[in-house]
Amino acid sequence: MLLKTLLLGAIATTAVASTAMADGHEGKRARDGEVKIIYWQAPSILNPYLSGGTKDLESSSLVIEPMGRYDNNGDIVPYLAVETPTVANGGVSKDLTSITWKLKEGLQWSDGSDVTSADLVFTAKYCMDPEGGCAQLSKFDGIKSVDAIDKLTTKVTFDQPTPNPYGPFVGMATPIIQAAQFADCLGARAPECTEANFGPIGTGPFVVTNFKPNDVIQMVANDNYRTAGKPAFASVTFKGGGSAEASGRAVMETGEYDYGWNLQLAPDVIAKMAEGGKGKPISAFGALVERLEMNLTNPSPNLPAETRATVAEPHPFLSDRNVREALSMAINRQELVDVGYGNAGRPTCNLVPAPALYASDNTGCLTQDIAGANAMLEAAGWVKGSDGIRAKGGVRLSILYQTSTNAVRQDFQALIKDYWNQIGVETELRNLDASVFFGGDAGSPDTFQKFYADVEMYANVFDGTDPQAYLAAYRCGNEPKPSSQWQGENINRFCDPAYDAMIDELARTGDLARRGELGKKMNDMLTKDSFTIVPLVDRGRVSAHANSLGGVVLNVFDSELWNAADWYRIGN
Repeated sequence: MLLKTLLLGAIATTAVASTAMADGHEGKRARDGEVKIIYWQAPSILNPYLSGGTKDLESSSLVIEPMGRYDNNGDIVPYLAVETPTVANGGVSKDLTSITWKLKEGLQWSDGSDVTSADLVFTAKYCMDPEGGCAQLSKFDGIKSVDAIDKLTTKVTFDQPTPNPYGPFVGMATPIIQAAQFADCLGARAPECTEANFGPIGTGPFVVTNFKPNDVIQMVANDNYRTAGKPAFASVTFKGGGSAEASGRAVMETGEYDYGWNLQLAPDVIAKMAEGGKGKPISAFGALVERLEMNLTNPSPNLPAETRATVAEPHPFLSDRNVREALSMAINRQELVDVGYGNAGRPTCNLVPAPALYASDNTGCLTQDIAGANAMLEAAGWVKGSDGIRAKGGVRLSILYQTSTNAVRQDFQALIKDYWNQIGVETELRNLDASVFFGGDAGSPDTFQKFYADVEMYANVFDGTDPQAYLAAYRCGNEPKPSSQWQGENINRFCDPAYDAMIDELARTGDLARRGELGKKMNDMLTKDSFTIVPLVDRGRVSAHANSLGGVVLNVFDSELWNAADWYRIGN
């Protein structure tokens, strides 16, 4: 565990192993032509600070990088940093109130200018600006100051002892952005900087040459990349949109693409595609949970946007815990797994199903209970009318249930609609193009952040193996709203001062047993205690790559494209 190794004074500090070099595929940079990547959720922006969408974070990870990443084992490995700071090497203060990062010497941005500590200071300032609507603000929780000690050294000081100081500048969500490029993009101006947001200057293996939002990104090898002979590929075509099925076929059947992400497909469909012989699926379990978010606010279009964004106007029926619990009780999670994922899924009642330290012994939702759900609603005064739909005080249990367009998700919607019909709940299904739903466009009414529906379904995951920042997302005040450019991670607008107190305690607690206890309690508050979040399936990550693409290492703890600099063409 990350914190255990920190407290013992040791952590993984070796450089990322080069798969290409290990396999003997040495050569000059840009020797292997084009690599083609397909994500059925199309990127809409290349700035992870303005989007919570995985497809935006992962595509941008080819261009902009953090000080350290999580490898495929969940350990931190240095990227722009000389080493990972620890207590043992002096990088983390003994009182755990600061962490000091040291940049490697000679690092250059893709435009040839030097990477300096000023860029780290600016990155923190950019995200922490109260008017900027930073989507990754919880990663900077508890920071007192970020200071440049010298040209290569940056010190992050916390307002209290912080046993897990690896929130900022670690993982795909908090990369370093160039101060010069984003200088005029602070605060409310952040979304206006289209050129920077669509084509960030970076330190990664590739440079953006053309970006068509919700469509395609063209990139070329970064001539100033720090490692000789990398990347092997001269160019990248990153295609977005379509469907998971089309992506799988494009890699495993037709060979049109080299890498296909997140094949959210039934297991028999994936197996059939693999028979095409052009590529193969790869999979691994992390902490990716498909779940339902219950809207605690009134989504009526007749309310002002600011009111709709907060609990100032509670939801007309989902504010009743009995309704939320009954909706959960009616679901047959094993059937969802069987239909959608097979061996690549497991029923779960937890928002945080792993690692074991943080996984609550929460199994009460695993058995479907239609009769119990009906009895609960009846006892709470929700009575069936002549049309079979329950109502109370003139309010009908009529749900708008939305998610992204995807075959498995639409199968889930159909099944859940049937479950809910059996308990007297009317359900209207809505699916939205994933590029729009996860896009974070402040002008769109259809994003998952705006949540203009009663219930929505999606999955996301925390990077690394510690869920502190992930759980901190549900802090009071962290809800998306107009004043934050509709950014924010508290999607359902949950607010409980007792929960916030546990966020603060977790941030200052180093004892692993207590951290695990707190994490489980927070998980339970969101799930089995309040049913604000209704977990469904602990999903294994399934993607696919061409047989001719070497160096791929699936990583469920960071960007799947984390080691794209090591990819190469087999046979070249």
